[in-house]
Amino acid sequence: MGHRSWLVLMLAALAAAATGAEPSKPFPGGAAAYLVEAQGSTLWSHRADRALPPASLTKIMTALLFLESGLPLDGVVPVSASAQRATGARLRLRAGEQMRARDVLAALLLQSANDACLALAEHVAGTTERFVAAMNRRAHELGLARTHFTNPCGHDGPEHRSSPRDLAELTKAAMRQPVFAELVQTVELRVVTLGGRAFELENTNELVGRYPGAVGVKSGYTARAGKCLIALAHKDGVTVLLVVLNAQDRWWDSAALLDRAFEQARSGSRALR
Repeated sequence: MGHRSWLVLMLAALAAAATGAEPSKPFPGGAAAYLVEAQGSTLWSHRADRALPPASLTKIMTALLFLESGLPLDGVVPVSASAQRATGARLRLRAGEQMRARDVLAALLLQSANDACLALAEHVAGTTERFVAAMNRRAHELGLARTHFTNPCGHDGPEHRSSPRDLAELTKAAMRQPVFAELVQTVELRVVTLGGRAFELENTNELVGRYPGAVGVKSGYTARAGKCLIALAHKDGVTVLLVVLNAQDRWWDSAALLDRAFEQARSGSRALR
């Protein structure tokens, strides 16, 4: 690009900022699909009903099913051999170990641990197959028309999918559970097995503890899904929810978009859709 072309583009950007005009692509670095809501109303979206791999955002449904099951938080969750064999992010739990259900739940939400995820799914339904069937029934009950699960943790699969709009609704249902809402805004937590082996959990959602007002919710990544994020923040009486799938830069871009959403809500002007 020549100097003159660069200067023209720079002046146009400055003019847009001066007049309050909205840029054509609200998500700066680009993403396969996203949705941004303020106070429950859509501000911006791009392919929000497109079904895509959701990676570990899947674990929100796993957590919700456990919390709706009525099983006690201080109940004992055994680690099976299949849970020990989990791949991807994990605590490296050992078959035969036991943990309190709340600690297992924390491990799958904060550390996105797949061994904890499988152990909790088996604890709720006996087998992962029965648990996945329950996931899909609950998705249907919630009206998540573009969502289908094939595993509890978010591993890639041709039929494992969800959309930003569906994931936003799933998040709202999960956030109505006080324990879920408490855990997803936790930065660090120490959990232990009943045998005394300790794990220091750190929230994989890097906005929590860094972005002012961030209260969750979940990050995810696989080779096929790319970088995914659901972010929820409260500020000055305004709640903003962002769902992004396969983002180029989920942290900086999401923080910038949250800033814009809060400013948009404060100004009271109507955003482009």
